[in-house]
Amino acid sequence: MLDSRIVLSGKRKYLFGLILLLFISIISLTFSMKGSDDFDIARREVLLRRIGDELLTQSGDLTSRVLPVKKIAENEYQIRFENELTFQPDSLVNTTQRLLAKDPLTRDYVVNVLNSGNASVAYGFAISGNKKDDIVACKGRKQPKASYMISITFKPTGINTAKNGYLLGSLPFLAFVGFIFLRAVKPRKSLPDGQNTGMVTLGAVLFDAKNRKLIINGKTMDLTGTETRVLLIFALSPNETIERSRLQKEIWEDEGVIVGRSLDMFISKLRKKLEFDPNINIVVIRGKGYKLEISS
Repeated sequence: MLDSRIVLSGKRKYLFGLILLLFISIISLTFSMKGSDDFDIARREVLLRRIGDELLTQSGDLTSRVLPVKKIAENEYQIRFENELTFQPDSLVNTTQRLLAKDPLTRDYVVNVLNSGNASVAYGFAISGNKKDDIVACKGRKQPKASYMISITFKPTGINTAKNGYLLGSLPFLAFVGFIFLRAVKPRKSLPDGQNTGMVTLGAVLFDAKNRKLIINGKTMDLTGTETRVLLIFALSPNETIERSRLQKEIWEDEGVIVGRSLDMFISKLRKKLEFDPNINIVVIRGKGYKLEISS
């Protein structure tokens, strides 16, 4: 018993170490993805600044600056300008689509041109990965020269979703690994105390419970672990009715699932192995259970 406890303790420590290793791996990967996030965000901001630069050029302004791109929220950015400008909606749509196509994480986004003074929307459009869902209006209408800001909101997909999906997806995996190992370290039901080394005589049959064997007329037959546990319950209470529910509970309770026909199958197998001695038989007691009858 002490040895089994030591083994069980070792397996539990192994399980704990494995789960800890998986957890550390996930955390490390998260930080690695965070580094990738920083790079992709910096690259996206360069593309947004490029959009502002081309709009100024199209407006005829070759000297004023595009101010630093401002991140308003997790997926929202503003392109700001030093001076007033004018723009053609067609050019704005085409320029934005062409440059943001270089961002592999960008599929769906909404662009709004805001008046700097009151943040009212002067023009806007929406682009989708599926072209039929694009929303573009008022093309061909040149906008008056004014102080504008361009707000671009991206649909929260790509790296953030991938990272969150990975972390959430890893939780069922960890649970599955834990379940498998807990099943592995779960101690098997042992034979009753005092019977681990004993031999039980059943008529002309010698039942070696420890080594899972039946010895009949000098011949030896092997028993499975379940067959041994079933027969031992009968052997400890010969000529007594054993309730079916008790047999199922004691044999299969630790397995988590009780299959009704499994008991009948093992009873049938034991009958065949005991049939060499006509004085021994496992009989059905209808409505109650079974009895190991041993005739003198």
